[in-house]
Amino acid sequence: MNILIIGPSWVGDMVMAQTLFICLKHQHPSCNIDVLAPEWSRPILERMPEVRQALSFPVGHGVLDLATRRRVAQGLRGQYQQAILLPNSLKSALVPFLAGIPKRTGWKGEMRYGLLNDLRKLDKARYPLMIERFMALAFEPDAALPQPYPHPQLRIETHSRDQALARFGLSLDRPVLALCPGAEFGESKRWPAAHFAEVAERKIREGWQVWLFGSKNDHPVGQDIVQRLIPGLREEVVNLAGETSLAEAIDLLSCADAVVSNDSGLMHVSAALGRPLVAVYGSTSPAFTPPLSDRVETVRLGLECSPCFDRTCRFGHNNCMRELLPGQVVEALERLVPQPVEVR
Repeated sequence: MNILIIGPSWVGDMVMAQTLFICLKHQHPSCNIDVLAPEWSRPILERMPEVRQALSFPVGHGVLDLATRRRVAQGLRGQYQQAILLPNSLKSALVPFLAGIPKRTGWKGEMRYGLLNDLRKLDKARYPLMIERFMALAFEPDAALPQPYPHPQLRIETHSRDQALARFGLSLDRPVLALCPGAEFGESKRWPAAHFAEVAERKIREGWQVWLFGSKNDHPVGQDIVQRLIPGLREEVVNLAGETSLAEAIDLLSCADAVVSNDSGLMHVSAALGRPLVAVYGSTSPAFTPPLSDRVETVRLGLECSPCFDRTCRFGHNNCMRELLPGQVVEALERLVPQPVEVR
């Protein structure tokens, strides 16, 4: 049985999608799972043992480009018995329909009648978590989900990790604190640079080194964190934001002895790598997309105005992040990784 997954468009969602792949493999151990998704997601999918192959989808997020969708569909004809759609958009349903895949499964979404023939109506109260909404598509409607829920687990190849360490001249002679200060969704999900810098200073004084991760857009905030440290401590920090590929970032994060992250794609990557993780929440909620790991502490204030899920604070104060002090994060780190840390 060959199953085509139409993958999501965000890093964190793609990591969480592994819960669906695990369920499918438990249901159909000999099935082949291919994922049609943006090319950027290949490094994530290649680290999931359940996925046979990642198929690059050449159409940008939100773009119709019907001619390209037809061409992609033509190349998929006759290869799959089922397609499962994780996005809820009408556009995402076009390729499986045009490819003539016999069973096309997904949530109701944007008026997809006719395009999907296994159309499900989502009960948000029954499935409050995103992974529940993903996993449910592996089963018949109204079936009970398996307990406990599976956790994403990304597989790391030693040679790939070692190449990344060598490329950036990194050493594991001291414990590594990874900081992920970015969040593509918006400013409201970002813990202040000054708070990250204070955590970095505390851990550097305890003998740790600090690696900063993120996209090219996060490089400036990484530099801001570095500049907030006194000169003698700055040399213990490496700003990798925007310098690594996603594949390198995943491999290097696997080396971290602890991670502090905003609610972001790299938060989910860190959890799937089994790293001790402190996840900082403000405008969003772990009640919908929590990091999936047994080595996680989530830290939030739970103000009356949060979670608001706004990209920017509607009141302009961003108190849900600004008033969440570094000491709370440091205490969570110390519960996860008691001192001293054994140097590898």
